Amino acid sequence: MENRLKKLSDKYNVAVPRYTSYPTMPYWDSHTFNTASWKESVKCSFDESNEASGISLYIHLPFCENLCTYCGCNTRITKNHRVEEPYIAAVLKEWQLYRDIFKKTPLIREIHLGGGTPTFFSVHNLHKLINGLLKDVHIHEKADFSFEAHPANTTVDHLQTLFDLGFRRLSLGIQDFDPQVQLMINRRQTFEQVQTVTLQARRIGYTSINYDLIYGLPLQTMDGLRKTMSITAELKPDRIAFYSYAHVPWIKPGQRKFTEDDLPDPEMKSKLQETGRDLLTGYGYQEIGMDHFALPEDELFHAEKQGTLHRNFMGYTPQHTQLLIGLGVSAISDSWYGFAQNAKTVEEYTETILKDDLPVVKGHLLNETDLAIRRQILNMMCKGYTTWKQFHGADDEFSKILLRLHPLAKDGLVILDFWGLTVTPLGKRFLRNICMCFDTRLWADKPSSRLFSMAI
Repeated sequence: MENRLKKLSDKYNVAVPRYTSYPTMPYWDSHTFNTASWKESVKCSFDESNEASGISLYIHLPFCENLCTYCGCNTRITKNHRVEEPYIAAVLKEWQLYRDIFKKTPLIREIHLGGGTPTFFSVHNLHKLINGLLKDVHIHEKADFSFEAHPANTTVDHLQTLFDLGFRRLSLGIQDFDPQVQLMINRRQTFEQVQTVTLQARRIGYTSINYDLIYGLPLQTMDGLRKTMSITAELKPDRIAFYSYAHVPWIKPGQRKFTEDDLPDPEMKSKLQETGRDLLTGYGYQEIGMDHFALPEDELFHAEKQGTLHRNFMGYTPQHTQLLIGLGVSAISDSWYGFAQNAKTVEEYTETILKDDLPVVKGHLLNETDLAIRRQILNMMCKGYTTWKQFHGADDEFSKILLRLHPLAKDGLVILDFWGLTVTPLGKRFLRNICMCFDTRLWADKPSSRLFSMAI
């Protein structure tokens, strides 16, 4: 089995999208996109889905006091906390611009605070932000509010305040407990800090705690990964995101602080992935979708079993909303029929908001073929199978997709039959490669330079 995995890893370790959207961002057609069409898409989706399922909000809080050199997120490094209040004012004004489009009271089902470092913000300003978002709205009876936090700066006041505002899920960015790796990626937090935040959150009443862990980091070793997993098992978070480090220094210059010589080679990285998977399952975690693990008591595990697991720009979620509004610099919104991304600098974002305009700078409106393929990719990512009957609008592409899938079926990654496709347990490791077979836009216009991170 080990030899077979090595051969497959060598074969499928190619540059491939993560498929947080389809089409992927480099293939968004901005020529057919404009702010007016985006507003129409949002209004249509809101009218179709708000009353039945509610909407989701993602708020991007970009500020960090220090640069984590592995990070691929849109961040602004500063120790000046005077940036908090004007930024929150801009986010709340953007929210009002969307409410003007809705023309009806929104039903809020999900809120996620991402970053950056949301716990960069003071308790007072987080309270102001959430109260502003929730003013004169309806809150769904199954609302799910979550936030990301840095263990080194998250206080009990942060935890209590957000809990009192309705938050029940917390995600801690750990990455690796090895001090040598932490020094290399400039992400320092001690076991004691992580333990303190975890225990405080549980005492307050948080029902789900997630740890982010990464394999393939600079100077990462097998012994170091095993120790990280052992410490993680001791603290027993409800969920774990265990994913591949994406080395894209041409996009994120901070990653140039180390070189590819500092990174595990492809064979070692594959072994780190397999070891991590084996350890997590040995500790009682169940693999969920792609790169995620959960304890059997966690809602994410039950959602996969019940077929309600969903994936959007906020990650895996146990419930599905059709409309996701992204607020803040670089945030991405999803109306199901289209995507839109905000301006990537704080200055451009706030200047546009002050003009009473949505800060959208790029996007894509999906055609029928896009929608059909999007359904297929979501099915594979969330359910591990898909059926051909959902291929409406993409019949002309179907035969090409099947041809691309046949080699993967021969390698045991998928099972193809008359009705559809099933991802095998082995194929879960190569979900991104399977999804790429469906990516008609990529195959029609293959990139001349590397756009995506490697699959492993």
